[in-house]
Amino acid sequence: MELREIQGPIKERYRAEPDAALITLTVEARHGETATACSVDIGRAVYEAQAHAGVGGAGTAACSGDLLLGALAACAQITCQMVAEASGVPVECVDVTVEGDLDLRGTLGIARKAPVGFAAIRTRFDITAPDATDEQIERLRRGTEAYCTVLQTLLHPPVIETAWSRGSDAG
Repeated sequence: MELREIQGPIKERYRAEPDAALITLTVEARHGETATACSVDIGRAVYEAQAHAGVGGAGTAACSGDLLLGALAACAQITCQMVAEASGVPVECVDVTVEGDLDLRGTLGIARKAPVGFAAIRTRFDITAPDATDEQIERLRRGTEAYCTVLQTLLHPPVIETAWSRGSDAG
C-alpha cells in the first residue's frame, strides 16, 4: 500500500476531528543493577541504557546522548523518506548521520563554565537520488527539516515540567 493511501484517511480524520491528532507518548526509565545503568521502556520495546564510559559507565550500552542523537537520526531519516514518497521525489536511499559534541567536565560538575549537554549537533543526509533534480532535493530538504518532529523539538524546545515523588516506603 502506498503512503498516500495509508495517510489519506488519517489526514481526513485529523481535519474533521483535530483532537484525534493529539497524542501523548510515554517512556519510563527504571532502576538498573548499578548506579550507572537503567532500562528504558517505550511501551513496545525495552532498551538498556548506561552512563557513558567517560563519566563512569561501562560503555557497553547506549548512553542517553546516544539515545537522543539516535532519536534525531531516526526521525530525520524516516521523515525524509516519507517526504520523498509523498512529494514524488525519486530517492533510492537516505542515510542520516548525527554527531553531537559534549564536554563531559560539565556533566561531572568539575568545570563550572563547561556546559552540561550538547554544545553542537550536526546532522548529515546522504541521499542517493540520481534521477532527482536540484529543485526536488531542495524541496525534500525543506520538507524534511519542517516536519521532523525531533529536529523541530530541539530547535524550538517545549516547556518541560518536572515532578518528584517519594516511593511508598518513604516515611
